[in-house]
Amino acid sequence: MLIAVLGFGYYSMNAAPVLSDHDYTYQGGLEWHEDPDEALAIAEQEDKPVLVYYWTTWCTYCQDYEDQHYQDDEIRDTLDEYVLLAINLDDPGPGASMAAEHEAAYPPQHVIMTNDEQEITRLGGYTEQDQFLQRLESAAENQ
Repeated sequence: MLIAVLGFGYYSMNAAPVLSDHDYTYQGGLEWHEDPDEALAIAEQEDKPVLVYYWTTWCTYCQDYEDQHYQDDEIRDTLDEYVLLAINLDDPGPGASMAAEHEAAYPPQHVIMTNDEQEITRLGGYTEQDQFLQRLESAAENQ
């Protein structure tokens, strides 16, 4: 019993490490803003759309995005056209009201919006890499 408890504790602490500081979270080696107001101000200043990523540490598909999608060179190049905003649904902090507005109740979800918060498109759940890239490219063109 003790071994099972210790094993569970070790696994839960190391299952999905996410580096974070007070301004950014680092998903898939990318720097994501955590504060919607800050991300929107930068998006307006740079005239870029915003990619909002709703995630949790326990979400296995979120880990797939971090390990696969966000490591892909084509996807990374396309993400340069966006201001990135990541909101942890378990600890949304300043992103709580945006998560409620987008009805983001489960991870992973991506919402692409203009810098004045008009939704362009939404990807709920897991999306294959090629489809994810296609949607990112299409949304950036239609911004």
